[in-house]
Amino acid sequence: MFLSIGYSTCHWCHVMARESFESEDVAGALNRDFLPVKVDREERPDVDAVYMEACLAINGSGGWPLTVLLTPEQKPFWAGTYLPKTQLLSLLKQVSLLWRTDRSSLLSAGERLTAHLRAEARSASGTPTRELVKSGFDGFDRSFDTRWGGFGGAPKFPAAHNLLFLLRYADAAGEAHAREMAERTLECMYRGGVFDHVGGGFSRYATDRRWLVPHFEKMLYDNALLALAYTEAWRKRGQPWQRYAAQKTLDYVLRELSDPSGGFYCGQDADSEGVEGKYYVFTAAELSRLLGDDAEAFCRRFGVSAEGNFHGKNILNLIGASDWNTLPADALIHKVYEYRGKRTVLSRDDKVLAAWNGLMIAALARAGLVFDEPRYTQAAAGAVGFIRRCMVDARGQLFSRWRDGESAHRGKLDDYAFCAWGLLELYAATFDISYLEDACRLASFLLDLFFDADRGGFYPYASDGERLLTRKKDAYDGATPSGNAVASLVLSRLGRLAGEQRWRDAAALQFGYLSGVARDNPTGHAFALLSFTEELWPNGELICASRDIPKELLPFLRKNAQSGLAVLVKTASNAERLAAIAPFTADYPVPSTGALYYLCRNGSCQRPVDSLKELI
Repeated sequence: MFLSIGYSTCHWCHVMARESFESEDVAGALNRDFLPVKVDREERPDVDAVYMEACLAINGSGGWPLTVLLTPEQKPFWAGTYLPKTQLLSLLKQVSLLWRTDRSSLLSAGERLTAHLRAEARSASGTPTRELVKSGFDGFDRSFDTRWGGFGGAPKFPAAHNLLFLLRYADAAGEAHAREMAERTLECMYRGGVFDHVGGGFSRYATDRRWLVPHFEKMLYDNALLALAYTEAWRKRGQPWQRYAAQKTLDYVLRELSDPSGGFYCGQDADSEGVEGKYYVFTAAELSRLLGDDAEAFCRRFGVSAEGNFHGKNILNLIGASDWNTLPADALIHKVYEYRGKRTVLSRDDKVLAAWNGLMIAALARAGLVFDEPRYTQAAAGAVGFIRRCMVDARGQLFSRWRDGESAHRGKLDDYAFCAWGLLELYAATFDISYLEDACRLASFLLDLFFDADRGGFYPYASDGERLLTRKKDAYDGATPSGNAVASLVLSRLGRLAGEQRWRDAAALQFGYLSGVARDNPTGHAFALLSFTEELWPNGELICASRDIPKELLPFLRKNAQSGLAVLVKTASNAERLAAIAPFTADYPVPSTGALYYLCRNGSCQRPVDSLKELI
């Protein structure tokens, strides 16, 4: 078998497709001697994870396109990444010859590698501690780039979940330097070319230390997580550029990655007309023609020069701008945006993934609450409606992917965990009981189908799903947070919201598993550390009982947003449904007028008060 794994917005995947897979020579060699299989890693992250591990075991590094040769039993014996056409043809010829003359050696190599892949490392369970969380902060501090933000050298990835952890840790532990590292990184990314100053949104990563030159593809998950990070930064600091970056990012997604039915597409390509970045870059001359008398000030602000900063053209940026934190003139930005859209086009990956939509729902819900922007909350609700209509089967279980009217692939760990997180954020922004019910339903499937109830940890695909070569837990954060870490956050929050022993016991076991795997590399498990932070530092539960949702409650929470506070609202209309989720609320009376607020901390509840002033 010849297996090629890639994704729609991958530049080198397109290069290999043009050079090799559209070639009659390569097609002849493949069809004569191999069974060729093409996999979209975004649709099947479980398949990708198995064979990327094989590539890493063989080569010590990996990437996409991922090229793997397998026995008919799907056991890998050779793996690599991009191959030029001549090298690919040579490989196919050599392997075809070996398969005919010395097949046993290839089969033996496949057996040895498969045995290695199936040998799961056993990590001892641990206990989450403040010391473990601090060791994650210390690790980021050691690798922090004080000049340009971010961690380590080039290339630099946004890894917004690391920044979310640092912001949360700064609030919880009073560690000012954690916030400084996160805010400096957010500032430098916003000022760099990795942020699209014309259309909004962030590219996948920067190829340099300064965040100037991006790899131009834009992914939904990066923009969801970065919008969350900028929203959280603004919630504490209130800097206008932080809100601007968050809203420009969310507005980009709503404008360019939205399906009319409510879901969100995966991303946009780096290439236009076969040239990477062509869509995004400008010459000084064309901007002068377009903007006339306004061109000089525009070019000075965005670092545009005659010689350019990218192959003779210019990536707009604010790196050298003294007035970078002054918000730009929308009229000129819009004019450049309109011109750019007519000049050339970007390819868009228009499939909808449940997992990535869960992240976007979380970002939109949080921004809708914090910024008091109902359109974001409505967009989050629209995406939930889309998933309910299009990506849920008759049993209530998730599909992973929808495209062009077709849903496919049983939901994986990330689908359930990320969607449950998004639903909890949307409940916190609206107190619509249906979102809490859906979150509980997805969390139940997580425990029933994915959870190791003996040792903790979630498997990547369901126990009754398709069987792959391996079924190993993975808790390491990658381009997105680990599904295991997000699941721990979901279980922890449900445990505090519902008070049910099932959630609390599962959360404790999951925290033990994550503590064990994170101990040797805490910075690689930043989202798990974020989840620990919510649990280990002061938190609480607030139950509001009222005939209807009090009008003053959301403004109060917006102003006093505390990440460790879990809030339930019991009304006359949702009392029975809420009691099914959180049985303890059955004993909380709904007053005939006004509201009663019950604040609980560490298993101890204060007397109820009937005003927000007393609650504060």
